[in-house]
Amino acid sequence: MAGSTRNPGNIRDKAEGAAQHASQAAGDMKDAAREAASNLGQRAGEVASNLGEKAQNLASTAADRAEDAMASVGQGISSLAGRLRESVPQEGMIGTAAGSVAGTLEAGGRYLQEHDINDIGQDLSRLVRQYPIASLCAVFGIGFMLGKTLGR
Repeated sequence: MAGSTRNPGNIRDKAEGAAQHASQAAGDMKDAAREAASNLGQRAGEVASNLGEKAQNLASTAADRAEDAMASVGQGISSLAGRLRESVPQEGMIGTAAGSVAGTLEAGGRYLQEHDINDIGQDLSRLVRQYPIASLCAVFGIGFMLGKTLGR
């Protein structure tokens, strides 16, 4: 029976050692998980920052292209005004009307060449606030014409 008796101190020491070992392993796992989460958060921040930069670059490129297109349209309108002035008689009622139309076209072409999208948006917003009913009628008319044109 001597072999069947156990030493309570030895078992307790082993249990305490195992508990300390388990506690140390849990602490190590906790530190590893914290470090992995930190690395993951840092990596996610880097990815988000890169995506933000790419989106900003894309928006900037699109704005530049739109401004170039606006300037090109403005140049085309100004050119049309010049051709109109050259091709119609300078005298009489037709000459006066053509001169007025050409002047308006030149002013519009210059405006498109000299202003960017933000300026045009602000001016349009101011115009709509100043003339709300006329703006609604214009939008309705444009929508109607587009609908007729695209509906065919």
